[in-house]
Amino acid sequence: MLPSPSAENVMSGSLKFLLDENIRIEVKEFLVSKGLSAEYAAKGTKNGRLASLAREKSLVLLSRDSDFLNSAMFPPKEFCGIVVFLIHPPTVEKLTSALSSLLDDVSEFKGKLFIVYEEGFECKD
Repeated sequence: MLPSPSAENVMSGSLKFLLDENIRIEVKEFLVSKGLSAEYAAKGTKNGRLASLAREKSLVLLSRDSDFLNSAMFPPKEFCGIVVFLIHPPTVEKLTSALSSLLDDVSEFKGKLFIVYEEGFECKD
């Protein structure tokens, strides 16, 4: 009997992230260290274009911009996932710790909005 694949191995094959410019480079480095794909949009990319890129490339969008909480403007069902960090101050330690917990607890991002706080997260469809 073959061992079941770990969540990390399953995710690394399909989970890819698009980072808003307000996400620190250390967060990208953290994702890459976990075997996940992460890329930035060009500096100065407006939210509408950022959202379009995430949809076109089937990427999970990571941002600290609360505009992405507006599900009328950015319907989660149209995305491979939206993650918005509401962590202040946004230190590397707080962001990577919260992201690590999210990645440990969530296996499906598609069609969902995750609001990430220092002490946990909530999910909206």
